[in-house]
This record gives sequence, structure tokens and C-alpha cells, in this order.
Amino acid sequence: MITLTKGKEKKKKKSKNNHKISNKILEIKEIKIYMQTKQFLKKYYYLVILALPFFLIDIVTRILGRKINFFGVTNIIPNLFTIIWLFFILGISLFLEKKKGKILYIIFFIVSFSLFIVNNIYYSMMNTFFDFSLLMIASEGSSYIADAILNCNIWVYISGIIIILLFILSLKYFPQRNKTDLKKIIKIFFAFLILHFLTPYLLGKPDDELTWSTWRNPRNIYISFNDNNKSMSISGIYEYSFRNFYITFIKAKKTNNEEETAFLEDVYNITEENYSNKYTGLFKDKNLVIIQLEGLDNWLLTKEDTPILYDLMNNSINFTNHYSYYNGGGSTFNSEFAVNTGFITPLSYTQNAYTFNKNTFPYSLAHLFKNADYSVNAFHMNTSEYYSRGTNYKNWGYDNYYGLKDLGTYKDDSYTLDRELILNETFNEKLFSSEKFVDYIIAYSTHLPFSTEKGVCKKLLEEDYLKENNLEELPDEYTLPILTEEECVRRQAKETDNMVGLLKSRLEELNLLDNTVIVVFTDHYLYTLTDQSIIENYKKTSNNLINHTPFFIWSNSVEKKKVNEVTSQLNILPTLINLFGLEYHPNYYIGEDALNSDYKGYVFFSDYSWYDGNVYVEGGIVTNNKSIDTLTLEDKNYYINHLIRKNDLTLKYDYLKKIANNNKDV
Repeated sequence: MITLTKGKEKKKKKSKNNHKISNKILEIKEIKIYMQTKQFLKKYYYLVILALPFFLIDIVTRILGRKINFFGVTNIIPNLFTIIWLFFILGISLFLEKKKGKILYIIFFIVSFSLFIVNNIYYSMMNTFFDFSLLMIASEGSSYIADAILNCNIWVYISGIIIILLFILSLKYFPQRNKTDLKKIIKIFFAFLILHFLTPYLLGKPDDELTWSTWRNPRNIYISFNDNNKSMSISGIYEYSFRNFYITFIKAKKTNNEEETAFLEDVYNITEENYSNKYTGLFKDKNLVIIQLEGLDNWLLTKEDTPILYDLMNNSINFTNHYSYYNGGGSTFNSEFAVNTGFITPLSYTQNAYTFNKNTFPYSLAHLFKNADYSVNAFHMNTSEYYSRGTNYKNWGYDNYYGLKDLGTYKDDSYTLDRELILNETFNEKLFSSEKFVDYIIAYSTHLPFSTEKGVCKKLLEEDYLKENNLEELPDEYTLPILTEEECVRRQAKETDNMVGLLKSRLEELNLLDNTVIVVFTDHYLYTLTDQSIIENYKKTSNNLINHTPFFIWSNSVEKKKVNEVTSQLNILPTLINLFGLEYHPNYYIGEDALNSDYKGYVFFSDYSWYDGNVYVEGGIVTNNKSIDTLTLEDKNYYINHLIRKNDLTLKYDYLKKIANNNKDV
């Protein structure tokens, strides 16, 4: 027994000694690693300093966009992309002769910092990152640049100043090199190409099959690169900018894909029965005035702020669960595109709505009414060049697009007042000049800025003062009243309401009111407010249901009715076609006639989330505490994905042209 005890004690001592030896070996290794790291940093510390401002440009951008909540800032892939780009930027700069290398380093920073400012200012205002395709409408947005800069998140500027200071400091540490090392530059270039080629594979396998959840597969996001926010999250600012530029301007257009064209043939080869319901032809041969409101949100359509619109809405076919698509990069025109063509801006590839002016839309609103002997014209304050409206409206079948600015008769900016759409003599004549007419009126006065210092609000307040005091011009002692942003919005909304009142009065004067249908909808919710707490107070949601907006159809002869099924801009055209008894092929559109008794409402959004009046589904998951059985959820997920694919491929292949040609042959 004593012998066994001694043996155990010897083993314990030996084990302790081994443990001490192991600990000492680990300590030695840690010290060695520490010393090597210290020596490396001591020798190459300047690399860290030179890379720091560039690295911060990426990290800060992704931190400021953290509410995207897709790939976190610490995720390895976007950081790896950034490290690879920094390896390329610094590698080329440092192996050039010092003067040339330093100049190139400065150029790289100027480009990088410009991307930082542009992306973050744009994101701060639009909640989406900058897209190079927006350069095609740079002139349209130029008048709002100052507002975007002034209202930008203050942390963009604070972090920007810090980055600039670090960059200036880094220039002192740029190393001396007497001559260019071309061999090393070539090696760096090829190493960069290899690493850049391999990194996307770390995002995982793409979905080869079409599935409803493809939009959230990181590899598919990288391949399509059509979701700006998610693309930035997975790639970082350098890879995002490079790839976005490549896809927008360089990537070759694909030839017809057999699988995609086969999909379209299956979709459009469905045999249609003669469509009709109790609303078919209800407004046959009546005139039509469509009023597209600019940002006039539900909370602005009240008895106090907009009494005329409020009265029309409450004596109409009122679609109470209506949503306007917010696509970014021209939401107003995206609404025009949807209402006029029955399609929306593609979600699976990058192409703005106004770029489809060479596509054929034989079943557009204008073409169908023209076929029924209507004159069809569009009226707005802005020029025909803005969003290429002149070209697009002609392509859709309109007789003309009229812009107040194009008239050249305004010496000031009074053309921004919606009343001018009716009071202008030229417009007044064109609006009601035909026996049967369709007038598409695009309002403007509820557009930003919402400030007493400039824009529509300032103009209206000055006008109010003159009227109240019976004056013709403002006195020297006049000072602007202090109004909040919300008060300005409400005053501007009154101007739009005033325009609707003038329109209605003019129709009465011409004995046209009883024979005219007025359709009213809003292009987008009022996301352009600087003070987002106003939106939060009225909308009470942080998801895509924030896009809830007004849509109603008024006629003196119509029985008022509330439609509670979910609708969007995609339902407006099919619903109107049936009401006016025009040629209607339900399968030629994405949306449906919302007055059909069989219609089951739904709306989908650019991130593939959707809502059917009961469940709000995001990422394939119900997120609003409502219930739906699993099979129905899967079916609806698939159907929404099917509709989006139909929308995108129809536009991609200009498939309506083929349909129209086939119908002519028949």
C-alpha cells in the first residue's frame, strides 16, 4: 500500500513538472510571436499608418449603414475584399519611385474619399448606397445636392475630417524608394488578380435553381449585384464601387438565355377567357384625369389640410390598403412607369425605369385609350428632358408630354406651384381640348425642401403675407415666419389640394364633371423629410409597410366603396382598363384588377418581402405576429418570386413586342 502511494506521488510530481515545462514552452512561443510581431511592426509600421485612412473609409461606411443588418462589420469576407484592394493600392504605390508612388497614393485617396462622401451622403438621404447608374440622371438630381449635403448625418463629416487628418499624417511616413521595382509591381498585380478571383467563392455556393430566397444568398447577391445595400455589406466600399461600375458600364449584355425565354413562353402562352365582372365598362367613354400626387402621404390627406382631396376620397372607390413602391433612384418616375405600363423597375438586375424607352409597350394605358379614340396627354412642371419623360411618354403612346418649364414663359419659379398646371393658359387649353381625353397630371408642390428659407414653402408664405396685408410686394421689414418642417409640408399639401379644386371647378365650367373620372394616387410616401421622427410618429412602422399611401377613383356617378384588399401601383392600370371597357388581357400585366371579386390582394417590395393584408413576410419568415400555414407560405413565396421574374424578364427581352406581333399575325 505504501509502495502504491509513493508511486502515485511520483507520477503527480512528474505530471506537474511536465505541465510546468509545457507552460514554459508556451510562454517562450508567445514571447517569440510577440517579439516577431513587434519587430515586424517596428520595421513595417508605416504600412499600417498608410493603410489606416483607406481602411477607415470602408469600416465607417459599413458602420453608418449598419441598419442594413445583413453582413456585420466584423465579417471576414468584406474585410478580406478591402485588404486585397489595399494590398493592390499600397503595393503599386510603394514599389514606384517615391515621387510617382506618392502622387499615385494621393490619387487613390482622393478617389476613395470621394466614394466615401458620395455613398454616405446618398445613403443618409435615401437609405441606399450610391449606384453609378444614377450618373445618367445627375442633372435631374443636381438641384437637390445642397439639401442632401446640409441634411446629411453629421457623423459622415466628423469621420471624414478624422480620415483626412490621418491621411495627411500618413504622407509623412511614405517610404523612400529611389527607383521603380517593376517586377514586384507585376507580381503584386497578378497576386491581386488571383486573390480577387478566389474571394467571391468564400461567399458560398449560389442558388442555381430559381428559389424565392435567392435574394438573400450572399453569392447570388454578389453575382447579380442589384441590391446596393446588401452588395455593400458583403463586399466593402472598394469592391462595391469597382463591381457596381463594372456591371453598370462594362459588363457585356447577355444574349438570349434559352431557359429564360422558355419561362416567358410558358407564362404568356396561357389561354385567356373573356374577362368581365360587374365593373366592366362602368366608365365606358367617360373622360379620365389621373392625378399623381408628389409625396402626399396618408397623414396629409385630412379634412383640415386637404379638404378637397379628402372629400373626393370619401366619396369614391377608396383603396384603403394601397402601397407605393419605393425603388430609389427616381421613385416618382418609377410610379409613372408602373401606372402607365403595368410593370416596375427590375429587381434582379440594375436598370432604371426610364431606360426602357426603346422597349415596346403595346398594352400601356396610353396605347389602349388611343385605340379607343381618346387624346392622351401628360402635364407636369418639369422639362421633357427630366427623366427623359418626353421620350418615354411618346414611347408609351401619349400624344404629348407638356412641361411648364418648357414653355419658357416663367420669369421666376412659380411653375413649382401646382395651381399653374390648371391656371396656365396653354395647359388649360390642352387639358380639355378634345371630345374624349385622358390627362395624366403629375403634381409637384409637396416636394422637398420643406423650409421657410427656400422652395415652395417660402414662396407660399410670402404669397400668404401679401394676400393678408393686401400688398403687391414684400416690404423691407418683412421677415419669414418660423415654421417647422411638418408645418411647411402641410402648407405645401394645401397648394396641391388647391390645384385639385381648380381642376374640379374648370370641369364644372365646361360641363365635363359628370362625364369625367378622377383617379388619384401618391407616387411614394414622404421619405424626403429631414426629420424622420415625423414619419415615425405617423407611420408607426419600420418595415416596407411604411409605403402605405392613398389611391382612390372618383366619379359623380359612382357609388362610394371601400376596397380593403392590398393594392399597389401595379393594380391601377388593370383596374382602369376594365372600368373603361378597354381591351384587357390580364396575363399581360403583373398586377390584377383589384375590383374583381376573386382578387386576393398582395404587394411585394424590392427586397422580396411581401404583404397580403394578413402576414408581412421578410426573408421568408412572417414578422408581424400573424399566422399562416407552412404550405400556403411556401406557395406565396414562390408566387411572388414568379411575378418578379415575369416582370424582370419581360422587360429584359422586350417580350411584349413579340406578343403584339404574334397577335397581329393572328
